[in-house]
Amino acid sequence: MAKLFYTAQEVAEMLGVSKSKAYMMIQEWNQKLAAKGCVTIPGKVSRKYLNERIYGYTEEKEAV
Repeated sequence: MAKLFYTAQEVAEMLGVSKSKAYMMIQEWNQKLAAKGCVTIPGKVSRKYLNERIYGYTEEKEAV
C-alpha cells in the first residue's frame, strides 16, 4: 500500500525549505483540513492535499 502522508522531512526536501519551516507549513495545512472535518496527523500532511495545494493536481487531472 502506498504511503498516504508526507513527513516534515519529505516536505522540506521537496520544497527546498528548512525542516522547521516544513513543520510550520504542515501545521497550517492541517488546521485548514481539520476545519473541513478531516482527520490530521501532527507532523504529517496528506499526499493528496499537498499535491493539490502545491502542484494544483486534482484526481481529474491525474487520471488524464
